[in-house]
Amino acid sequence: TPKLVEDIDKLRRHLKIDRWGLVLGGSWGSTLALAYAETYPEDVESLLLRGVFLFGPDEVDYLFCNGGTYGQNPQAWETYCQYIQDTSQGWDREQKNLLGAYWERLQSKDPSVREAAASAFVGYELSISKAYIDPAVIEEYLGTPSILIPFAVMEVHYMLNAGFMRRGQLLDCVDRIKHLKVAICHGRADYVCQPQAAWRLHQALKKVGCKYVDLEFVSGAGHSDSEPGLVDAMVRASDKLAIELAKMRTK
Repeated sequence: TPKLVEDIDKLRRHLKIDRWGLVLGGSWGSTLALAYAETYPEDVESLLLRGVFLFGPDEVDYLFCNGGTYGQNPQAWETYCQYIQDTSQGWDREQKNLLGAYWERLQSKDPSVREAAASAFVGYELSISKAYIDPAVIEEYLGTPSILIPFAVMEVHYMLNAGFMRRGQLLDCVDRIKHLKVAICHGRADYVCQPQAAWRLHQALKKVGCKYVDLEFVSGAGHSDSEPGLVDAMVRASDKLAIELAKMRTK
């Protein structure tokens, strides 16, 4: 994450941009947007975040380790676990470290093992990403498992390493961005990134004195940026930010 933050700022300098008017990020992108803004707070004017993920250990465990998604998505969680159980030589051990088990298979020398692991991992996340799940769409995505390997490898690698950030870093450093205008749109039925993460960020920003922090929980929307309710909320939030930024520049 720190290296990606530096890459973003190298791009800003290369393009000769004094400061970004808006930095937008969704899901892992919200993590990166926050990390960037907290590292270079004077080079950003506003943030627009969707599906907030703060990389807290509770968020990682909920999604990939302790069955937090089972309550609303029991079939998806059991399928995620079943792949490891069916391919395990030590289920008693691996069921306590599912991310580690996926990592081991994604690093296998056997391409078929890597593809199967990537398909199971990505299939799980796709199965909980939308309020309405179309099995045919998921099957289409999983039809070429070899192209899923880079995504699965990167995500598991980051999850195992806490996003390469200090535990609690993003919330601990919100005072650095209290001068920014921050809009947050989060699906109320988001089972990938829990709404509580958006709420915690919202409350933390208010506590340090952020004067513009606008949070909307979108009813009927899941995690995906293609959810109609989230698309509408993001457009409205960006329009409001545009008005606020215009006011700043006319002062």
